[in-house]
Formats: sequence, C-alpha cells, structure tokens
Amino acid sequence: MTDQLALAASSQLDAVDRSLTVSPSGSMVAAELTISEDFETDVADLWDAVTTGERIARWFAPVHGDLRLGGSYQVEGNAGGVIESCDPPHQYTATWVMGEGMSRITVTVADLGQGRSRFTLAHSAEVEQAFWDMYGPGAVGVGWDLGVLGLSLYLATGVGRPEDADAWATTEPARKFITGSGRRWAEAAIAAGTEAEAAHAAELNTNAFYLGTA
Repeated sequence: MTDQLALAASSQLDAVDRSLTVSPSGSMVAAELTISEDFETDVADLWDAVTTGERIARWFAPVHGDLRLGGSYQVEGNAGGVIESCDPPHQYTATWVMGEGMSRITVTVADLGQGRSRFTLAHSAEVEQAFWDMYGPGAVGVGWDLGVLGLSLYLATGVGRPEDADAWATTEPARKFITGSGRRWAEAAIAAGTEAEAAHAAELNTNAFYLGTA
C-alpha cells in the first residue's frame, strides 16, 4: 500500500488546481483557499465518497456525528462543526471548528460528463495577521493537499489511507509531497499579492510544522 501511496504522491501535486484570495483588514486577514481535482468517477460516486462517514474514514479520517443538514460532526484528531447547508449531490457547507478558531468549508461536486466529475473544496477563514505572516495559506493548504491525495488514491485504486498515517508522514515520499505542497501554496500566495520573500518565509515555517522540525 505504501508503494501505491508513494507513486500517487509523486504525480498528485500537479493534478490539482489551487487558488487563493486574501483581504487584509486591520489586525486580521480574510482568506479563502480553494483546491480542486478531476476524477474518473461519476457525480453520484464522488458525492458518496465525500459525504458518507464510512467512506470518508477510508481516505481522510474517521468522522463521528450526524452527517446531515443541521447535524454536528467531529473528525478524529481534527476539526468538528455543523453542516449548515446541503444540496445533494452538488454541494454542502459546514463550519470547521478547531480549538477556539472557527472557519468554513464548502465542498462542491460538479459533473464533467462521460462518467467524470470534479471535486472542489473552498476553505474560508479570518485569522490574525501575525499567524498569516508566520504560516500563510500552507497552514491548512498542505493538510488539504494530503486529504485530496488520499481521496485520489482511494477513488483510483480502492486503497484507503495508511493505518499509521503518522509513520507514513516521516517517509521520503511524504516529505517531498509536503514540501512540494508548501511551495505551491507559497506560489498561490504570491499570485494573490503576497511579496515573494514573505511567502517563501511562511512556506519554510509551514514545512517545519508539518515535518516536525519546528
């Protein structure tokens, strides 16, 4: 399984589209990052894969709660929240609460025809300017890249996430993937108006966090 994951990771970084909008306001920054990928599966299957607890656990992490409109959920070792809107099989929105911070995610599934579909996740938040300067979009962007890597491998092969995801994260393919993701989110920040020096400094801080070298 780890060989399949390593192979998938080597090509995944350039299989996704990333975008970022940033709006500073005083001591806060309003930001929205978006990550998208096209898959060789139809809308019904992709929607089921990203909304059914049993399948989410295969590619992302175990999730508990009531996965329907108005329901509360909790991702193991990650965020929780409330499902605020749901339009199956097209889109849902949910709060994304981690610690004292609350943001929002919007997941969209689009029909591309001929049995293909597109997954898009938009994550919007207001964060302290100091935190944004330190980590930039990679703080959550690298995590979502890892999640979409799991989704891509699962849909293509049926193989789920590693039983010991923390151990896989220390392997060389994982380290290359994390640093490659960090670099691409820095490029997205530059495209959104961040000075290159600041974007790459945040990239290094984000990489250190995910690699455990901070």
